[in-house]
Amino acid sequence: MMINRNASRLLTGLMLATMLLSACGGGNTAPEAAPTPAASASPLPSALPEASPTMAPSARQVSGLTGLPVQEGSLPRPLAVMINNAPAARPQSGISEADVLYEVLAEGGITRLIGIFQSHTGVVKIGPIRSIRPYLLDLGESFGGVTVHAGGSPAAYAILQRQKKADMDEIGNAGAYFWRDKERKAPHNLYSNAAKLLEGADKLGYSASIGVPSYEFTDPDYLPTEGAPAAELSIHFLLQSYTVGYKYDTERRSYARSVNGKAHLDLNNNNPVEAANILVIGADHKVLDDVGRLQIDVELGGEALLFQRGTVLTGKWARKPDDMIRFVKTDGTEALMYPGITHVLIVPNSPSFSSHVEYTAAPSPT
Repeated sequence: MMINRNASRLLTGLMLATMLLSACGGGNTAPEAAPTPAASASPLPSALPEASPTMAPSARQVSGLTGLPVQEGSLPRPLAVMINNAPAARPQSGISEADVLYEVLAEGGITRLIGIFQSHTGVVKIGPIRSIRPYLLDLGESFGGVTVHAGGSPAAYAILQRQKKADMDEIGNAGAYFWRDKERKAPHNLYSNAAKLLEGADKLGYSASIGVPSYEFTDPDYLPTEGAPAAELSIHFLLQSYTVGYKYDTERRSYARSVNGKAHLDLNNNNPVEAANILVIGADHKVLDDVGRLQIDVELGGEALLFQRGTVLTGKWARKPDDMIRFVKTDGTEALMYPGITHVLIVPNSPSFSSHVEYTAAPSPT
């Protein structure tokens, strides 16, 4: 049947009006989703995640390791720096500006620190820098970082040479990018800085663009709805004479670190060494030789505690290939982190994981 010309014009007009109303939404726009609360979580990633922020979309660029705003532009490849933690090496320089700080046993009951530096490219002094071990190399590489060290065990050197790792060794391929501080005695006097190390990594031909894993973050204003109160904690690695403590500061919303009851400060700026998230994990330790070198399993997973905002969650730690250590809640999902620095402390499973960690609901009087 034929439609006359006027009817055709009327039909076309009605169709256009309907399309315009649909495009405008007719005032029925769906409400924005509420921010994810701290109690919610997402499943543990099945593959290495991209280095993109997981907070609510924002015009500002944020770090995938801290969840904090960073200077616009591409973030550099992380630096995984082996940092001396012997008594003569403290206070160290630069550790308050590491995005992530690991602490794990070395020989003699003293721990070694691994500082992961990416967000802060202007750190003026980092160190004292020490040697590498296979498990230290493994942990640093889990962030896609260039490993920064001075020497290493025979087993670590074998891995570096056989697998052509991206590393900067003060006594090997990168001596020009380190210096000795005359105010300290060797071997506690070796330093570098972010600018020199990034320059050296470039000169050595290490790729500046590489996949870097990221944490998932919650809104900083949400209070935890899970876990038990834990305003203060102490960690015993091996020696009874060496205890690491953390005390929660409600105003700064972070845990300030101490060593043997003394505040742990950064020599660069006298700032406290502090963390928004503290992950304490248990791992199997084995003594390999008369020197006391260790083998530490940083892949198997096991018991873990996560301290945030004055509370503690009990769960497990897990790690997929080429990924960093993550905290898994009892429901099998990965816990969200609060924006800020994360500390990961690895203690022996023997005689038990719980024997190395103590915490209380309220901080002791100062």
